[in-house]
Amino acid sequence: MAKRNFAKQALSRWMQGEGPEFDVVLSSRVRLARNLRGTPFPMLANPAQSKAVMEQLLGVAENGRLNGLGALDLIRLSDLTELEKLVLVEKHLISPNLANESRNGALILSQNEDISIMVNEEDHLRIQCMRSGFQIEDAWKTASLIDDVFEEQIDYAFDEKYGYLTSCPTNVGTGIRASVMMHLPALVLTGQINRILSAVTQVGLAVRGLYGEGSEATGNLFQVSNQVTLGASEEEIIENLHQVARQMIEHERAARKKLMEESQLRIEDRVRRSYGILSHAAIIDSKEAAQRLSDVRLGLHLGILPQVDQKTLNELMVSTQPGFLQQTFGEALHPEQRDMTRADLIRSRLEISS
Repeated sequence: MAKRNFAKQALSRWMQGEGPEFDVVLSSRVRLARNLRGTPFPMLANPAQSKAVMEQLLGVAENGRLNGLGALDLIRLSDLTELEKLVLVEKHLISPNLANESRNGALILSQNEDISIMVNEEDHLRIQCMRSGFQIEDAWKTASLIDDVFEEQIDYAFDEKYGYLTSCPTNVGTGIRASVMMHLPALVLTGQINRILSAVTQVGLAVRGLYGEGSEATGNLFQVSNQVTLGASEEEIIENLHQVARQMIEHERAARKKLMEESQLRIEDRVRRSYGILSHAAIIDSKEAAQRLSDVRLGLHLGILPQVDQKTLNELMVSTQPGFLQQTFGEALHPEQRDMTRADLIRSRLEISS
């Protein structure tokens, strides 16, 4: 069925690694949180109420109001297996919260997967737009257009003083959460990362791991997003994130230059050791794989491993995750089987790409 297209390939278009500043910024995302006026928020809604919300929001997509976005898949999470939900989480198309609380949850997904609209997550509606590389303004423009379409059809919960009303107080106001996913290995290796992240939090931004709040920054991947949604316009929030992210890009590139000037032999050894392990390991867990892939990615952008393909590295970032591995091989795998399968997959993909 069409709704299972997302499980057939690891890479969404926005993960191709082709966007601006792709050597540091993997992706940009804008998410808007909205709720329906006069309807309990999802955590308080009864099944009949949440089902009515789902049908109403899916109806906006079904009646052609979103035709400008191209073909859309309308997915009711109750139709999916637990493994398929995990794949959606690993591809950043839904949140872990929606995967775990999927009663009357749904997803409106564009075919290239750069638009992901969640229904009955923490809020009734979460509009999410993703772009490859550093394109936060473009992601915001698309999210705003989609928001306008829904607002023409639905009466949002909105207060003249406080703005859009949301389940979590930290989203009240604009309801916007803008973020960039950044690869910062040189700042970590040079010991500058804590100072940089401390400065970032002081200007109203938050730093999280690969899968957002509560997740670990594995593979030197950091998600930088706005914390403030009240008291500033969407444009001001986007501009603040853009300016801070631009400075972080410059700091990371300066740190990479410093590594090559002061520790070239050591960094080359680290990169080549990680490439060697990935190319020959018979067993590897997801945490080690993420770190080794981070080293290889750094080596690619420093010119140490020019034969490695950026797209392959992005693909492996998703395809080596537990859910996607098991979905690909069509069966549940215990941890050691996953580690063996992951190693096999990495070896074969690196052999093809080099």
